[in-house]
Amino acid sequence: MFFYEDNKSVTGTIDRIAEDVVKYMSGRGLTMSAAESCTGGLISATVTSVPGASAVFIGGAVTYTEGLKMKLLGVKKETLEKYTVYSAETAEEMSRGVLKLTGSDYSIAVTGIAGPSGGTDEKPVGTVYVSVSGGGKTVTKDLALYNENEYGKMDRRMIRELTVLRSLEMLKGLLENNEINERNGH
Repeated sequence: MFFYEDNKSVTGTIDRIAEDVVKYMSGRGLTMSAAESCTGGLISATVTSVPGASAVFIGGAVTYTEGLKMKLLGVKKETLEKYTVYSAETAEEMSRGVLKLTGSDYSIAVTGIAGPSGGTDEKPVGTVYVSVSGGGKTVTKDLALYNENEYGKMDRRMIRELTVLRSLEMLKGLLENNEINERNGH
């Protein structure tokens, strides 16, 4: 993957992180799943492009509509009404919902606005929430990709690719943190 800034290309690390996650999880007998909205299956495609991913990746759900988020992942109508579909609360419910749906050990969930339309002053294009769950913990983050200036003007593709990169980094961080806590007896 390449990001373009002016005429310079910056090599992304999505494939390497996906390989690291698959290798790490495979070596420990751990599984994962994904609940995707704005990435439209790109996280699942990225992980399953790694040889050996079948030992790790159970499956996922592309839940692009609020109705499917509720029906398949158990996102509460009240959550959507109070916080909107583009919120940390929705991402957390998606993450926990896909864990329950698939029975995986870990999950990634994403919801956001990839653009070019759909943004508002309050939630501009590039508003993306990622939630990773596993090992009894859930970590959720607003990526606020609209603040990413190092790559210049971001388009839909770049927002989706950065979301994949950051979500895999978050999963890797949760895996490593959980391992440290296990070693320290927490």
